[in-house]
Amino acid sequence: MSEKRKLVVVITRGLDDERSSVAWSIANGGINNGLDVSVFLASSGLDWVRKGAADNAHLNPEDPPMIDMIRKVIDNGCFVGACPPCAKVRGYTADSFIDGVTIVGSIAIHEPVKEGAAVLTF
Repeated sequence: MSEKRKLVVVITRGLDDERSSVAWSIANGGINNGLDVSVFLASSGLDWVRKGAADNAHLNPEDPPMIDMIRKVIDNGCFVGACPPCAKVRGYTADSFIDGVTIVGSIAIHEPVKEGAAVLTF
């Protein structure tokens, strides 16, 4: 059986930017289509996984609530990484984030990229 194709979604926009909604939607679509999805959060993109931050966010009425899309990514075993300097400058620690998020440098997405992953940045 062949290995799953990989998709890396890099999210740099926060709770106030609909492009982030699109990014999480595309990550969910990748899961639905059998891709091995990884998400890397940088800059204000980290706010999506801060405990409680996305609980009431619903940027696009055509999409499920944001927290549901984020949970789907995590619940499907997809890697979700948070940029260490971006977390530090905001005062975030591992305890700031929902379960399933790892503070890790961009090296974490370099492996899937070296293996041919498509990369989408929002």
